[in-house]
Amino acid sequence: MVDVKFGVVGNGLRGDLARMAHRPDEGLEVVAVCDPRPERLGMAGEWYGDQVRGYANYEQLLEDKDVDAVFVLTPDHLHEEHACAALEAGKAVYLEKPMAITVEGADRILATAVESGSVLYVGHNMRHTAYVMTMKQLIDKGEIGEVKAIWCRHFVGNGGDFYFRDWHAERRYSNTLLLQKGSHDIDVIHWLGGGYTTATQAFGGSFVYAESDRRRHGPARVPSWTRDQLVEHWPPRRLPDLNPVIDVEDLSLVQMQLDNGVLATYDQCHFTPDYWRNFTVIGDEGRLENFGNGEPGTCVRLWNRRCGYYPSGHVRSIPPEELGAHGRADQRCVDDFVDLLRGKTRDTLTSPVAAREAVATACAAAESLRAGGGLVRPIVLDDKVAHAFGERAVVPLRADDRRSARR
Repeated sequence: MVDVKFGVVGNGLRGDLARMAHRPDEGLEVVAVCDPRPERLGMAGEWYGDQVRGYANYEQLLEDKDVDAVFVLTPDHLHEEHACAALEAGKAVYLEKPMAITVEGADRILATAVESGSVLYVGHNMRHTAYVMTMKQLIDKGEIGEVKAIWCRHFVGNGGDFYFRDWHAERRYSNTLLLQKGSHDIDVIHWLGGGYTTATQAFGGSFVYAESDRRRHGPARVPSWTRDQLVEHWPPRRLPDLNPVIDVEDLSLVQMQLDNGVLATYDQCHFTPDYWRNFTVIGDEGRLENFGNGEPGTCVRLWNRRCGYYPSGHVRSIPPEELGAHGRADQRCVDDFVDLLRGKTRDTLTSPVAAREAVATACAAAESLRAGGGLVRPIVLDDKVAHAFGERAVVPLRADDRRSARR
């Protein structure tokens, strides 16, 4: 017997998330899909069967009384509109990250969820990746003492191929890649650090992809490149067929102070030859660092006693190797959402408030970067809204405040 029926708004690249929820033999079924492109509605028929209902606009789908919950998987600038409409219609919502492209948009989504009483889940899947969970477990066990600093370097080797060929390259659709791409990393920094950002300072610019002679004319469609062709796209200055409009940065350096005194940095580059993320977490009794982000051989290394140059670390933790999208992190997010709908849990690994704080931090960092690097404080969430989700709002700190990171 099917007890949860899903609708999907946006059956594009992230449509696989809804496919993971379609398990009729477990009582879970996708019954309706909305997408303005006919070929994507055709894909829905192949995935879910001829009985799935296809809609050209989301209003029609939300009027479908048979739909209990909705996956909002549309481009970032549409998240606010689609999530709020679904929540107001009484549908539970799985919202792909980033929550919105403005703080005001994220706050409107939270307020709508509170007012409607509808379930809101935001898919920050990186919390579910094996190596990040390993780092969190080591921190919670006290293996490095109190966290004092976190450094994240994000080498986006496929940046030109995936983020400067379509709408991601335009501020009006994405705001900043510190948000579209970096919201993952900022959320992990907050999670590992145990706090939310209270002040940011950033520098950056467009150093490689803003050259006008490589831009396409006409519709901004991403070409279908093979893996071999992607490897041949080097160096980045030779990359063809860029989006007609490019006004987001391809190199960004951000400093953050969390509201518990932890200091953090986030560096994002879209023209490196390699692709991976490197988190370093420093406590007053040791430090952690990941090598690899889910590929075979990924490990977390721990240094917890005095030494010189010792690249192997004193303890080496090997996260489980798991196949699937983002190392099964997407599946875990979907399962978390399903458990929330069925009342099996209220304590999900992701958090709508944390998702909002990632938006607020990224937007503040972009503001600082574009204004020349001055200190910018993220907009503080209303206490009542935070408490409605069982969380706290950010407590602003003075720049010289160095309180303990331990709660």
